[in-house]
Amino acid sequence: MRLLQILQNAGLSLLTQPFSGDPDVTLGCCSDVLSDVMARAEKGSLWITHQTNENVLAIAFFKELAGVVFPDRLQPTPDIIAKANEKKIVLLSSTEPAFQIAGLLYAQGLRGKK
Repeated sequence: MRLLQILQNAGLSLLTQPFSGDPDVTLGCCSDVLSDVMARAEKGSLWITHQTNENVLAIAFFKELAGVVFPDRLQPTPDIIAKANEKKIVLLSSTEPAFQIAGLLYAQGLRGKK
């Protein structure tokens, strides 16, 4: 599934600048425990988290995630968004709670790691 397709179908808002290309999203990951994401997320995963700090960027960059989704209207600070732009990390926001976003993505065919 392509990131732009997910953006449109799940009603997500892009917080970072648009980057060239349309990455393939291979898996979903929903966790606020950073060590869990480090252990379980794979390259190309889309991560749903309430965490909005700089550590999210480090994990997204290191794990080569397709993007990070912040539920419940959460948004990182402008300096975090600027750093994400520098590192070309896609940050997304939603008005929906994490459970709803995960359900929407699952209904569209995105699955998590077993």
